[in-house]
Amino acid sequence: MLTRRIIVCLDVDGGRVVKGVQFAKLRDAGDPVELAAAHAAAGADEIVLLDITATHEKRATLLETVRRTARELMVPFTVGGGIRSVDDASAVFDAGADKVAINSAALADPTLITQIAAKFGSQAAVVAIDARASAERSHFEVKKTGGRDATGRDAVAWAREAQEAGAGEFLVTSMDRDGTQDGFDMELTRAIAAVAHIPVIASGGAGAINHFVKVFQPGGADAALAASIFHFGLIRMNDLKQHLRQEGIPVRWPC
Repeated sequence: MLTRRIIVCLDVDGGRVVKGVQFAKLRDAGDPVELAAAHAAAGADEIVLLDITATHEKRATLLETVRRTARELMVPFTVGGGIRSVDDASAVFDAGADKVAINSAALADPTLITQIAAKFGSQAAVVAIDARASAERSHFEVKKTGGRDATGRDAVAWAREAQEAGAGEFLVTSMDRDGTQDGFDMELTRAIAAVAHIPVIASGGAGAINHFVKVFQPGGADAALAASIFHFGLIRMNDLKQHLRQEGIPVRWPC
């Protein structure tokens, strides 16, 4: 059985890691280079760095931050935010990323997924899906521009389209659960996983070890991403992975 991955996310704004609740009320969490190195040393399987204001501010990714962070890592490193073209993706790869995460630009032009996959391989093309449940939870709507703007698009339908375009992985974030520590949105995660034949990363809501146990049950996610619980020391990576192993969930043991 393939191991389940634990991924730590660095939401970067102005060169600093921040964390909020439902994409708002941001507070400082530290330096991205120091945090990335610490989390990797603690046993994180991957690091994701998201320049969360790049798209909204219509600017490129902070490449120097990417370079400084990449130098400290020996684990896979994904970077997102402000990537609008193959050239943008190339610059991020040149700065040290192993994968790129695209959201708003992919929604505007799904062929960007195809172009990135063709040049760098599907494994390097991560499509980020930020979604919020409808009032009656009958469907999940995709949001763009760092969660600021509605798209009117159904998350499951978009996942199917992005997969056909060449996506190699989905990073699925529940905006309703983000930062709440109430647990991953299993309904959203399972809905995407049901149509995906590529790995699904669950994001948004991690607050306890049992939340990870639940999201890794059959029909759930292939990987789970969290931020504040690791940044602020609420859960130790070693304790999390030990518990997952005891529950029969295969994980890579921390180095």
